[in-house]
Parts: sequence; structure tokens; C-alpha cells
Amino acid sequence: MGVPLLDLSLQYTQLKEESDALWLDVMSNAAYIGGSKVEQIEKEIADYCGVKHCIAVANGTDALFLILEALGIRRGDEVITTPWTFFASIESIGHVGATPVLIDIEPGTYNIDPLKIEEAITERTKAIMPVHIYGQCADMDAINAIAEKHGLVVIEDACQAIGATYKRKRAGSLAKAAAFSFFPTKNLGCAGDGGCITTDDGKLADRMRLVARHGEAQKYVHTTFGTNSRLDALQAGLLSLRLIKLDEWNQQRRQAAEYYLEKLVDVGDLEMPVERDYGKGVYHLFILKSAKAPEAVSYLHEQGIGSALYYPKSLHEQEVLREIPNFKKPTLPVAEDSASKTFALPCYPGITQVQQDEVIEAVRTFYSLA
Repeated sequence: MGVPLLDLSLQYTQLKEESDALWLDVMSNAAYIGGSKVEQIEKEIADYCGVKHCIAVANGTDALFLILEALGIRRGDEVITTPWTFFASIESIGHVGATPVLIDIEPGTYNIDPLKIEEAITERTKAIMPVHIYGQCADMDAINAIAEKHGLVVIEDACQAIGATYKRKRAGSLAKAAAFSFFPTKNLGCAGDGGCITTDDGKLADRMRLVARHGEAQKYVHTTFGTNSRLDALQAGLLSLRLIKLDEWNQQRRQAAEYYLEKLVDVGDLEMPVERDYGKGVYHLFILKSAKAPEAVSYLHEQGIGSALYYPKSLHEQEVLREIPNFKKPTLPVAEDSASKTFALPCYPGITQVQQDEVIEAVRTFYSLA
């Protein structure tokens, strides 16, 4: 039958009537940029995350860049972060001229390891940027305590984690500011690129909003050099529709993950994902670890089942980092041991148990033959 890694059509089908009406409303009114729909989603996301401010922007990468810029992080500064994430996390640091300092990750969660942070702090360190990878929050109490001790700021990269909780607080409310991505494959995705920033700091919010709008304080009055990072009205309206379904969809992801955990616990050399007891993840991806991961992915593709390596290479191994002044390639045993060994199984809202059984049978068959 075949099972895709992700089936985005299910989200559209559930909200087809409302989505089609939204499209006609935006097109007929020609209200494409800004306006009430953008203001609405900003308020809704702020309320959902439990913060005072939300700034809608063009994508998650811009969200990270704008936070760093507004915090005054510049060339010569260092930002401690994880090597186990999509490239945009460290790319945003490079865009402000700062140097990413990459430290190792925890086995099982693949989140930044708080025990490794203090030894990486120097006089140039300005911020710590944990990434809530695969939809599970990093250990924010430990990270925030280190930051407070050393006078550093913490930035959440929550691009994969909208709806995840940490001690009953939502991702996006756990640090100075947080970045979200609304890329279509995310738990809350739009029909193109999109993103936002959340914060309780009004002054910081004003700065990020200013820079995201060409530094324009009022029409044709520019008080700083900025950029062009806007969420359009169609995407904003679609996100408002889908935000209503987000908790339900995230719970469906958790249920699918729990089924895999039950059925695959004794298969081959598979290592199951670990969830910490401080919160609930949202399984942006369901990740397994195996020395045979590349072969498993290839076999699953042959059976018509979507799968992919996340990630084939740790970021500290990327050649482009050689271009960054003062970058020193670290030795990161856990990240290095995870590269090309971690792969995703289909785990999305609307996946059926029949589909999961097909995936499970294929995984079991591969490891019985391997």
C-alpha cells in the first residue's frame, strides 16, 4: 500500500471548506500583506504560548536572525548551541557575524547537553541557543540557571516544537525570546514559508518588528537598516485555522509514537527515542537510532515507506564552518556517533494503525534479514 513520511493533504482535507473560503476572502479583498489576519495570528500565538508579544515573520531562519540582531549580538561574539539541528540554527548566528560554539548532545533526546555548556563559556560568549529538537524541549531550567550565573541570554530555537511543554509551560515561553517556523512540514505549518518570534520583552519586540520591516519607524521614515521579513495574510489566516487543531494533531502524533515504542522495542539494534519526565514532546519526527540506518531507510523506500536520515552529518562536520573566523572544530562523541544512524518513521496526524502496522512489519522484516 505504501506509507509516506508525511501526508500534508490530510490537514487540507480536514479544513478544506474553511481553507477555500479563506483563499477567496483574501483574493477578493486583495489584502495580501499585513492587516487583521496577521494581527490575529500574532495574538493567537502569543496567547497559546503564554507570552506578551508575537512578531510574525517570513520564516524560522529570519526569526532566529532577528532575535540575535535585536539582542545586539555581533561580530566577535560567541553563541553556544547544538550541532544536532537543521543548518538554519547556526546559519542565523553567522548572519550577524557571530561565531557558533557547538557542544555535544544528550543520547536519546538528541538535545543540547546542559552538562557540557559551562566548559564552553568564554569572555566572548553572549548567548545560549538550545534547539528543541524533534519536538521535545531541552532542559531549560538547567540551561537558564547556567545563563543567569554567567550573565548570558537564552534563545529558544523552537522551530520544531510548537505545542511542546516543559513543566506545564509551552515552548516559546521558556527564555528571553523564541523562534518558530511554519514551514509546511512543521507541526503547525502554512502553505509556504512562515515563522514568528515570541517574547515577554516589549522593547525587544519593538526592535525586532522594526528591523523586520526595513527599519521603518513610520511610512518612509527609516531609523535603522533592516530587512524584509513579513508573513502574508493568506498564510496568517491559514495558520489561525490550523492552530485550532494543533493540540489534537499533536496528540495524534504522540499516540502514533507510543504505538511504535510498544511494537518496536525489541527489534534488532534499534534505540528508541527518550522522553524526559519534565514535559511532553510533540514528535515533530519519530527518530530511531541504528548502526544500519542507511540500509534501513533504503529498504523502507523499496517497500514504499517514507523514511529519511535526520541527520546524515552533524553540523560541526560541515565544510562551510571553516569560513567562520575563529571557529574551532570540536570533538563531539555523541553527535558524531549519531550521524547517519538516526532515521525517521512516518508519524503524522491522521496516520492509521493499519499504516503503522505496515511500517512496523517492514522494519521488523528488515532487521530479521539484516
